[in-house]
Amino acid sequence: MLGRGNRLILGLAVLAAVGGGFIEHRRQLAVPTPSSLVGQSLPALTLADLDGHDHPLSDYRGHRLLLNLWASWCAPCLGELPALQHAQDKFGERGVIVIGIAMDDPARVRAFLAQHPVRYPILLGRLGADDTSITLGNRGQTLPYSMLVGADGSILATHEGALSDAMLNRWLATAAVPH
Repeated sequence: MLGRGNRLILGLAVLAAVGGGFIEHRRQLAVPTPSSLVGQSLPALTLADLDGHDHPLSDYRGHRLLLNLWASWCAPCLGELPALQHAQDKFGERGVIVIGIAMDDPARVRAFLAQHPVRYPILLGRLGADDTSITLGNRGQTLPYSMLVGADGSILATHEGALSDAMLNRWLATAAVPH
């Protein structure tokens, strides 16, 4: 049987655990989910390139953007890179810009790209408390994760997992909202 002091400590511990769980639940509700971002404006983000130069994503306004979050250790991401390069080559003349956002250690990204170069911009996503993936609505931090942004800066679509050639064509061939 617990003494009065132990019951008080146990009660406070249970209260702290319930309170902490409630706070964490409320915090997670505040993080946008992919579906809730569609129709909203792209969050204000500034990301560095591999040379350390900052690039505000707002600088790309006026272009249809395909943001693709990836990592050098992610097999589906690496399998998707040729399709993304092909999409940039095919639709770039129409104002489309594919931007790779590497959610990885910069040294690993540099080493990977030295062996497998791409001809579209690569920016470095932030990891940790201010995680770029979560800011862009990828709560589960699934890679690859892609976001289609209209020329006006509104989010048109999101996708978890590798994009197929057919989906890339649907997303990038037309100015209409993809289905």
